[in-house]
Amino acid sequence: MKKKIITLLLFILAMIMCFPIVFLLSGSIMGAAEIKEYLGPVLNDGSGYVTWSVLPKYATLRSYVELLLDTPKFFVMFWNSVGMTVSILIGQLVVSVTAAWGFARYEFPYKKLLFTLYIVLMLMPFQVTMLSTYLVLDKIKLINTAMSIVLPAVFSTFPVFIMYRFFISIPESIIECARLDGASEFKIFIKIGIPLGKPGIMSAMILGFLEYWNLIEQPLTFLKDKSLWPLSLYLPSIGLESADVAFAASAVTLITAIIVFFAGQSHLEQGIAATAVKE
Repeated sequence: MKKKIITLLLFILAMIMCFPIVFLLSGSIMGAAEIKEYLGPVLNDGSGYVTWSVLPKYATLRSYVELLLDTPKFFVMFWNSVGMTVSILIGQLVVSVTAAWGFARYEFPYKKLLFTLYIVLMLMPFQVTMLSTYLVLDKIKLINTAMSIVLPAVFSTFPVFIMYRFFISIPESIIECARLDGASEFKIFIKIGIPLGKPGIMSAMILGFLEYWNLIEQPLTFLKDKSLWPLSLYLPSIGLESADVAFAASAVTLITAIIVFFAGQSHLEQGIAATAVKE
């Protein structure tokens, strides 16, 4: 009986957590008139209370058609997001994987101090480093370019922290056997380190995608030209008269992230579990 009550409570909590998504998806297939009817007190500064229906009275895909076929601005921002996110993740594969391997498998002076510094930097929010980052990017003439978003993210310390946990878990005996067989350090890294550390690499990439796909503060700070803005800044630029398109745009953005999340869910779970284990 106790187990059933706990299961019921968890189910209710899950439904409450999922309601915003249901709200979003149902709104994306509603007509503009129906949305304004429900959200009129908010959108039109009217009186009364907001109401909502999980199922639309007259389902329509008109908002999706308008968004995907008649809104060039959406496509520009969508591909801006794709370009930035892919560039960041490729850069992190090169920088973070090698840095994490170095911290995990080699001894060098001030190693613990440097790794502690990495963790401290990881804990700092963007607002703390915003001014210094802006000054550096302005000095090297990268403000108002896509590289002002890509370059700082490539050297993020968070993926190093996740990958480090997987690399350090590789038994030293395997590394020593490879060295005795004459394998070079580079070959050990390629043939042993990357395959055994793949779950950590994949989890870092998935978390990175979810983070950089939804960037807001960095583009607003570093990008003055709106033609360079990513998709995450598309919604604030939509007027209240286009609420149906806003719902459709939010759904497309969300579905993209959900597909990536479920594609790498198993790796992501391993990565979260690894970061919770103390050395």
